[in-house]
Amino acid sequence: MSAPARTRIPQRTPEAARPRRARRAIADASWTFLLPFVLVYGAFLGWPLLSGLWISFTDLALNGAGGDFVGTDNYAEALGDPLVWQTVGNTAFFTLITTVPLIVIALAMAVLVHAGLPGQWLWRLAFFMPFLLPVTTVALVWDYLYNDDFGLFNQVLGVFGGDGLGWLTDENVAMWSVAAATVWWTVGFNFLLYLAALQSVPDHLYEAAALDGAGAWARLRYVTLPQLRTVTVVVILLQVLASLKVFDQIYLLTMGGPGDSTRSLLLYIYDLGFTGYRIGYSSAVSYLFLAIVLVIAAVQVWIAMRRKA
Repeated sequence: MSAPARTRIPQRTPEAARPRRARRAIADASWTFLLPFVLVYGAFLGWPLLSGLWISFTDLALNGAGGDFVGTDNYAEALGDPLVWQTVGNTAFFTLITTVPLIVIALAMAVLVHAGLPGQWLWRLAFFMPFLLPVTTVALVWDYLYNDDFGLFNQVLGVFGGDGLGWLTDENVAMWSVAAATVWWTVGFNFLLYLAALQSVPDHLYEAAALDGAGAWARLRYVTLPQLRTVTVVVILLQVLASLKVFDQIYLLTMGGPGDSTRSLLLYIYDLGFTGYRIGYSSAVSYLFLAIVLVIAAVQVWIAMRRKA
C-alpha cells in the first residue's frame, strides 16, 4: 500500500505573514512622512504647471492685459508659426552636434584616466573643473576667444596666414561655435559618470581577456564598452534632455543671432513672453515644447528597456 501523498503547505513570505492591520499601519505611517513632500512638490511644481496650462488657452499679456479665453487659437498659431519650426530645427541641430562629442570625448577621457595616467588627480580636476564654472564666466571666456578683432582664434589663424572667421557673427559658423563652447563646459559631468562606471568593471574580466591574448583595443571593444552600456544609455538620455533645453549660453553669446540662426526654442519662448509680452502665446509654445521633450524621453526609455530585455 502506497504512502498517502504528502500535502504541501505553501510557505508564507514575511510580508504575507504580517497581519493586515500592521501592514496598513506601516502604509499610513509612510504616507504621513511623504505627505509634506507631496504638498510642497505640488505647490511649487504642480500648481504652476496647471496654471501655465490654463494661461496657454488665454490671450494674457505680460502687463496683465487680456486674459480672455481663446481656446486652442494659440496652439493653432504656434503650429503655423514658421519661426517655431525654425527654432525647433535649430534646437535639434544643436542637440545632435553636442550629444555625440559629449559622449565620445567624455568616454575617451575616462578611459585614458582609468588606464593609469600619471597624476590622475590632476587630470580628473582638469577635466571636471570647467563644469563647475557658472555660465556667465564660460560665456565671457569664449566671447573673448571668438572676438572678430582681437580673439585668440583669429589671431592664431592670422599667424598661419588664414583669414579671420566670424565665429559668432557668421550664420554658418555661429551654432558650431556655441556647440564647441558647450562641449568644453559640460563634458566633465559625463566624464565623471563614465569614470565611476569604469571603476566598477570587475578586474577579472580584463585579466581573462589578457590571458586570451586580447590587446588594448580588443579589451576596450569587447570588455569595456559592453560593461558601459547601461551608463551610456543614461548619459544619452540626460544629454539629449539637457541639449534640448539650451538657453543660457546662446542668450549670452549670440542672443539668437545672427538673424535667427542660433535661436533655440526656449529662447524664442522667452522672447515671446518677456519681449513680445505675449504670455498666453508663449505658454502655448512652451507646452508644445514640453510635449516634444516627453515624446523624445519616452522613446529613449522604451528603446533602453527593449535593449535591456
